[in-house]
Amino acid sequence: MTLQIRSYLTLMKLRIGFLIAVTAMAGYAAVAHDVDPRKLALLFIAMLLGSSGSAVFNQFYDRDIDRLMPRTATRPLAAGTMGDPYHVLWFAGGLLLSGCAIAVLAFNWLVATHLFLGAFVYGIVYTVWLKRRHWTNIIIGGAAGSFAVLGGGAAVDPHIWLLPMLMAITLFLWTPSHFWALAILIKDDYAAAGVPMLPVVAGNKACAWWILGNTALLVISTLLPVMFNQLGLLYAAISLAFGLRFLWLNWRLVQDPSRANARQNFLFSMQYLAGVFLAIVLDRHVSLATFGF
Repeated sequence: MTLQIRSYLTLMKLRIGFLIAVTAMAGYAAVAHDVDPRKLALLFIAMLLGSSGSAVFNQFYDRDIDRLMPRTATRPLAAGTMGDPYHVLWFAGGLLLSGCAIAVLAFNWLVATHLFLGAFVYGIVYTVWLKRRHWTNIIIGGAAGSFAVLGGGAAVDPHIWLLPMLMAITLFLWTPSHFWALAILIKDDYAAAGVPMLPVVAGNKACAWWILGNTALLVISTLLPVMFNQLGLLYAAISLAFGLRFLWLNWRLVQDPSRANARQNFLFSMQYLAGVFLAIVLDRHVSLATFGF
């Protein structure tokens, strides 16, 4: 693989794109009675392309502050290894348009709209308007990922919106708990670049309390599908078990807002989201009798 190809793949932030695409697939599986593997694959590709387009724009816009942080200083645009940075805007636009085109042709305009709105919130609302200005950046910017779940549900039936909306609320509340734990880990980087992430402006202890309060709302949000008769006992048991574990780790972080505890919270936050969304899929497609109940 040539250096140029590796540079373009780095710009796409494929790990984040993969997560966004998987959440869209979870939204699809939550609504569909029978999962069509072909449509699921097309949804994955569309969401991955759309997310990658916004990621390329993010690195274009942030190339100045990326140079100031050791974690991001080696990114292609920050390191200056790709020549004129403005040409990547065509790449970003091409990725986003390709994703939207697949969404329209394979599904409907609503899926494409959700894809575009997710990219817009991440690329413009978060990256351009909020990231450098206020510590609430990740709260509002976290809405970007929620649109993927809504798009996944709309890919099955645009009229079935309640469960995808409840999943989107959960994903919206998950993002701050996840990202603030990461922000504690890389607090010095953000401080050096002048980015007002919560640990930078308020300190690790205050940030830990915010994480705990946010996760409490997050766990409550995961019970809404049960309250609205969208999901049942299997989902409730699994999601609550993951939620209690997450709250316990948050409490330990409050008691000792160290990098070690922040890392544990950050890593478990990804397991938590996977567990909750897997519980949704199991509840929708697997009978309790399978587990002997």
